[in-house]
Amino acid sequence: MNGELFSGATRIPHFNRDMRAALIDAARFDWSPISPAIFGSLFQSVMHPRERRAQGAHYTTEKNILKVIGPLFMDDLRAEFHHSCALKRGRAQALEALQAKLASLRFFDPACGCGNFLIIAYRELRLLEIELLKQLRTGDQLELDAAGLSLIDVDKFYGIEIGEFPAEIARAAMWMMDHIMNNEMSLAFGQNYARIPLKAAPHLHHADALEIDWSSVLAPETCNYILGNPPFIGAKFQTPAQREQVRRIAGLGGAGGTLDYVSAWFLKAGDYVNRTANPIRIGFVATNSITQGEQVAQLWPLIFERCALEIAFAHRTFAWGSDARGKAHVHVVIVGLVKREDEPGEKRLFAYADINGDPAETQCPALSPYLVSAAGLANRHLVVEETARALNGLPKLIIGSKPIDGGHLIFSDAERAEFVHAHPQAADLVRPYIGAQEYLNGGGRWILALDGVEPERFRSIAPIMDRIRDVRRYRLGEIPARGKDEDSLKEPGISSRALAETPTKFHVTVIPTAPFLVIPEVSSERRDYAPIGWLGPPVIPSNLVRIVENASTSMFALLTSAMHMGWLRQVGGRLKSDYRYAIGLVYNTFPMPLLNTKAEAALTAAGQAILDARAAHPGATLADLYDPDTMPDDLRAAHRANDRAVDRLYRAKSFESERERVEHLFMLYETMRAESGVR
Repeated sequence: MNGELFSGATRIPHFNRDMRAALIDAARFDWSPISPAIFGSLFQSVMHPRERRAQGAHYTTEKNILKVIGPLFMDDLRAEFHHSCALKRGRAQALEALQAKLASLRFFDPACGCGNFLIIAYRELRLLEIELLKQLRTGDQLELDAAGLSLIDVDKFYGIEIGEFPAEIARAAMWMMDHIMNNEMSLAFGQNYARIPLKAAPHLHHADALEIDWSSVLAPETCNYILGNPPFIGAKFQTPAQREQVRRIAGLGGAGGTLDYVSAWFLKAGDYVNRTANPIRIGFVATNSITQGEQVAQLWPLIFERCALEIAFAHRTFAWGSDARGKAHVHVVIVGLVKREDEPGEKRLFAYADINGDPAETQCPALSPYLVSAAGLANRHLVVEETARALNGLPKLIIGSKPIDGGHLIFSDAERAEFVHAHPQAADLVRPYIGAQEYLNGGGRWILALDGVEPERFRSIAPIMDRIRDVRRYRLGEIPARGKDEDSLKEPGISSRALAETPTKFHVTVIPTAPFLVIPEVSSERRDYAPIGWLGPPVIPSNLVRIVENASTSMFALLTSAMHMGWLRQVGGRLKSDYRYAIGLVYNTFPMPLLNTKAEAALTAAGQAILDARAAHPGATLADLYDPDTMPDDLRAAHRANDRAVDRLYRAKSFESERERVEHLFMLYETMRAESGVR
């Protein structure tokens, strides 16, 4: 065996008794049922979690790899095989031509890790070839020499991997899979089939895929398929160097910093396939964040316009699976892309009723970047863009107060009680301060509100003056924050010195004088409905909630409906995997139904029924009420009735799924956007 596997000198380690016993046990173990693809997950298991996050290294199960390579190439190849087998004339010639085609295909994984995608793709091709050869050689022909039967070899597989060790694992694992498939060939034909010495080798390059020219690895003129699972690193977790790579490749300047790292692979693949007339197909696993939220409007116009690509197939969001310990808890999508001139007439869409289950397939004439059918859209490339004004005529939604005080104006329950006991004349100056956490889970938090208060009321109260001085010093950077309140800390771009000049004022001041509607900025992905409701004076809302003053019950019914929740899940961003309610992206763009007096009355009644059901459980928090495992039956029933009432305002025919609702909303959004003059 003179392949590269044994090309260098190997230093034999000194063995003790335990190591020798372990080696003997390993040699005696029956390895035949073990797939070489397991090496990727083994390697991930021994990585430090911090290193794994930095590299975005998450290895894919065979089940999920098959979700990529099936619609990317294997389904078509199998269909061609079955068609050839069914021919009554020219059957042998068709099968021989198909085998030659299989041997000519070249596969490229530009983020190959330990080679799982290449390994499984190679295995599936070899298995198909064995079935093909069985059809060509029946009866006595099986006794022919098997030595030259297989035409597919590992040298048609190419990869780039930034880590040297996983690249070497991938190389060895490809040879192991080759050996396994040779054994399969031997069993099929009753003869020993082996490739020794090892002459062919996979072309695996140890390099940074975002820096190397992919053409130096494989000329695009000879490439057929690009596939893989590029690194999962969100914009906030990228190193400065990684963020700069994304910005450079996307060409978006500073805005490119909000794109996930995986976006760079999509764009490099798009640029690569456009160097040739050769019809290369692309299939990548990606975090679902590239198909929802603000990233859609940044990434997909580049894919559609700059790269002239179209979506040929896709898997909507499903739960990530990994064979490794410490697997990532993320949700992913699969996107298959082709050049526009090569796109199929019908696009394949795989959707999951249960993100942990199996998908159901439908076919569509066009797919949207949100991975829904674009059949009803004039512009199948339509993206929802953030807007400062509500296109739907809804009243203005704003964020709550943002003090930028480093927590120095914030009181706990105990601190507030002590303060009020000592200074009862100033009790009204410390008001309830409610953010998403307190709104959903209860608990007390208070804030010193001095804006508009005459200074003679508090200048003689030492605790207040101490806190004012601490706010000034925090804003000047002289002392640290007192707590970790996200709505109390400084942000880049805020002038600390200007803020320090007015330490009794918040950076953003919102103090409602009447009851107001509350939408938490972030809500758990587990909830069917984001818990929307009302608060009133003397509460001061924090910037971690969004509020509407003077909101109606009918508006509440619309916003808490399955229709609006579907829009939130599809176009809203995420914080980790939880829903993030963005004013400009979700609220201002939500397509409204036509409302009349009768519709308003129906919505008001449905919304009030939800509020009444909540009131029937006075000891429960909103987090208790909207946990899918503990949601009371009467509240769930009230929401279902509200969903039906809202759905009927959009169309007479009932919606069968959230995907149907979203597809309908996109059609309405396209019309609303055109009527509002947004380009």
